[in-house]
Amino acid sequence: MLQVKNVSKSYRLTPVLNEITFQMQQGESLGLIGESGSGKSTMAKLIVGLEHADGGQITLNDVDFQELRGAELRKARRHVQVVFQDPLASLNPKLPVWKSIIEPLENYPDVVPSFLKEVRNDRKKMAGILLEKVGLDRNLLERYPHQLSGGQRQRVGIARGISLQPNLLICDEPTSSLDVSIQAQILNLLKELKKEFNMSYLFISHDMASVQYMCDRIAVFKQGVLVDLFLSKDLFSDTRHPYTKTLVEVTVES
Repeated sequence: MLQVKNVSKSYRLTPVLNEITFQMQQGESLGLIGESGSGKSTMAKLIVGLEHADGGQITLNDVDFQELRGAELRKARRHVQVVFQDPLASLNPKLPVWKSIIEPLENYPDVVPSFLKEVRNDRKKMAGILLEKVGLDRNLLERYPHQLSGGQRQRVGIARGISLQPNLLICDEPTSSLDVSIQAQILNLLKELKKEFNMSYLFISHDMASVQYMCDRIAVFKQGVLVDLFLSKDLFSDTRHPYTKTLVEVTVES
């Protein structure tokens, strides 16, 4: 479904990603983990087409994102959506949440997700169904972002992320700004939605425990290099890279 082959990226001659290669299957969840500045979020920007790599190839559903521009890139992007770290910053404070939720659907009027087929021409009903999909009541439709809790806002962000029923959902530190008790609820919600829609997740985090819980495989980034890639069940194997072992030790100690 997703193939990343020999991808490199630099900013002002400073290497950020160096010859990154990995692939994902449909319905798989892959975790990207590493310290701040390791290149995780840059990799996400390249995959979604917000930036272009200096070298290498990224294909989603056999479409090379690096070769696309303009309308063709916009068309391809509908298959990959993003849930951001800070839902308050990613939602328009001047719009009621229902308008933010259906924004992707209005940008792609020809897309008809299977679970919205019966209400595709009714904006409010689509927003209501999406709210319910993420465990929120329809009475929140007219609320504004500042009137919601952090957990509610992140659920709104997830509702928007799944609105086009994408093949790939990139979750960029989706729980780092939330209280610990709410983090678990959001992780469980994402797991349920993944199973329901058979979506693939690229789950970016600095928290090894969350990555292991969410993901089938884990990719470890260090200073722009992919140093380890393995099944989540093999996290504690003696064959793990020393840097992976360090991340595990930090998680255990905390």
